[in-house]
Amino acid sequence: MATRGLPRAFCEARSAGAEALAAGRATRAEGPGRSGLLQDETLGVVSVPSQWRGAQGIRGETKSCQTASIATADVSVQTRKHADAEVQTEPPAPVGVSVSRQDSPRLVAFLRRVEGMVIRELSKNWQSHAFDGFEVNWTEQQQRVSCLHTLCYPPAQGQGLHVTSISWNTTGSVVACAYGRLDDGDWGTLKSFVCAWNLDRRGLSPQQPSSVVEVPSAVMCLAFHPTQPSHIAGGLYSGEVLVWDMSRPEDSLLWRTGLTDDTHTDPVYQVAWLPEPRHSHRFQLLSVATDGKVLLWQGVGAGQLQLTEGFALVAQQLPRNTKLKKPTRGETEVGVTTVAFSSFDPSLFILGTEGGFPLKCSLAAEEAALTRMPSSVPLRAPAQFTFSPHGGPIYSVNCSPFHRNLFLSAGTDGHVHLYSMLQAQPLTSLQLSHKYLFAVRWSPVRPLVFAAASGEGEVQLFDLQRSSQKPRVSIKQTQDESPVYCLEFNSQQTQLLAAGDSTGTVKIWQLSTEFTEQGPRETEDLDQLAAEVAT
Repeated sequence: MATRGLPRAFCEARSAGAEALAAGRATRAEGPGRSGLLQDETLGVVSVPSQWRGAQGIRGETKSCQTASIATADVSVQTRKHADAEVQTEPPAPVGVSVSRQDSPRLVAFLRRVEGMVIRELSKNWQSHAFDGFEVNWTEQQQRVSCLHTLCYPPAQGQGLHVTSISWNTTGSVVACAYGRLDDGDWGTLKSFVCAWNLDRRGLSPQQPSSVVEVPSAVMCLAFHPTQPSHIAGGLYSGEVLVWDMSRPEDSLLWRTGLTDDTHTDPVYQVAWLPEPRHSHRFQLLSVATDGKVLLWQGVGAGQLQLTEGFALVAQQLPRNTKLKKPTRGETEVGVTTVAFSSFDPSLFILGTEGGFPLKCSLAAEEAALTRMPSSVPLRAPAQFTFSPHGGPIYSVNCSPFHRNLFLSAGTDGHVHLYSMLQAQPLTSLQLSHKYLFAVRWSPVRPLVFAAASGEGEVQLFDLQRSSQKPRVSIKQTQDESPVYCLEFNSQQTQLLAAGDSTGTVKIWQLSTEFTEQGPRETEDLDQLAAEVAT
């Protein structure tokens, strides 16, 4: 090589450096444990087989020292990524990817570091009493229903009065009951009571109601106001309708119908609050009685309930499919015993009658009723459709809160009928008692659960998802089998069910989650049940 123009010392230095570099390469290539050229998977810390390269589709190649360093970094990163994937529960890496020995000490160190904390937490949970007494039983839960309170008013019991009606207030914390008589006899002049208990109050006394109102006639029915927690309406054996404020026991009366031509002439068996059509925040009061009238009242000044609309059931104006027994003494009015409003159509309601047949009715009906009963407003004929009858008077009807076409009825024949609005024949008929059935109610939270009160002292809970023929639970309300006259679910505290009986006692039953939590496909099963009726 020509070195013209360069200093001799520089040329000698370059030559020495080239010899040194060649010697270094030979030393690395022929070093201990190595043969041939330098392999790019050879690392200073750990040797990783070529599975990673096989997974990535990379062929093994002869690399220089510089290339080997880059490959070492790639393998290390790949190994760390595999460990992170396991921690974050991503899809697992393909089988055959080995964990770097470099990570093993780190894993051991981590486990040693957290071991004490994990043992302390496990010991703490082991000593906890949070689940004492809890037993898992997937086949059949124990203690499905338990009695939370037994309430009564001794002065009413001393008069031999029955609990004729129950109502929960809008907060779900107060339960009220009406005292009266449902058996034979003239109880119109018997002094009676409306009692209320606040179950959330400390020091609840089961025999001392939070408030008591004395009433000059037997009270047959109650209904708390939908938005005013202390306002409650009642219907009397004398035919009057009254509204009280239970927060003012000394001066509780707010409104009353008085004894006028508009007043019912028979006992009032049910009252219900309805929103006004053009003022949803204002409510009017509906009452039904065995005189055949359905009346709507509005509170006005001077403590009076004023009649605003009225309906009358007349035998001649019932639908043609109605099979009535021949009326006696020329009577044409059909006695009404109970009412239930649709949760989906505010103008649609079901009436239960003394003749045993349910009637579908409408507040929008315009046909005049053919009756001579005196009234300050024109009375209309509400009936649109008649369903197949029970074997005796109906005591209770209730519309499903989960389906627009389904409702239940119960009566003196001991049967519960499940009807669809779309046909006369019931979907199913269940004989629950050899005596009367006095009340039936759908659960407010379980679409296929309902409860019934029997004349044999039982409260029966049905779950149609489990069985359409047998009750899921039969609760013994009275030991002597005296009748249970009324029951109501609590729509706010859904684990509570109140029932009143002929001994003058109200029992508050606490339901297990079996009756308060919806099962899978329960709403779909209810829809299928209704669809079977429609086909």
